Amino acid sequence: MSGDVFNVLFLCTGNSARSIMAEAILNREGQGRFKAFSAGSQPAGAVRPEALALLSKLNFKTDGLRSKDWAEFAVPDAPVMDFVFTVCDNAAKETCPVWPGQPMSAHWGLPDPAAVAGSDIERAVAFNDAFRMLSNRISVFVNLPMSSLDRLSLQKRLDQIGQAAEEPV
Repeated sequence: MSGDVFNVLFLCTGNSARSIMAEAILNREGQGRFKAFSAGSQPAGAVRPEALALLSKLNFKTDGLRSKDWAEFAVPDAPVMDFVFTVCDNAAKETCPVWPGQPMSAHWGLPDPAAVAGSDIERAVAFNDAFRMLSNRISVFVNLPMSSLDRLSLQKRLDQIGQAAEEPV
């Protein structure tokens, strides 16, 4: 682990919704203890307006949020990650770059709200559901007793967080 502040990378294929929301949530909920980033294997090039609207409505900082390639975090001068979490099934199946520092990783997959077709209300519900699931998982994560868990125990807890559907573990 890198020290006082843990660097966390959230990965998704397009880096336009779930990973972006996770980055914003962790940067607020874990302020001072965690620094969150997000990226995608095939970045969409833009953040979904529904994600930005929801984050803004909930008073999250959205300036600086952008869809970016995960290669930005695999270069020598990139921040060294302590944790890498995939939030979509496609990214979890892909061969990830080698991350400097050998971060701990887990799969925290959840449905893609950007894939929901339908009315504005149906899409808003999908984004709200994804946000709630991410927020629950991140809340459990930031409250883990990092200093008292050995690496194996911490890995088990990270995996359990990703398996939780609605309830914190």
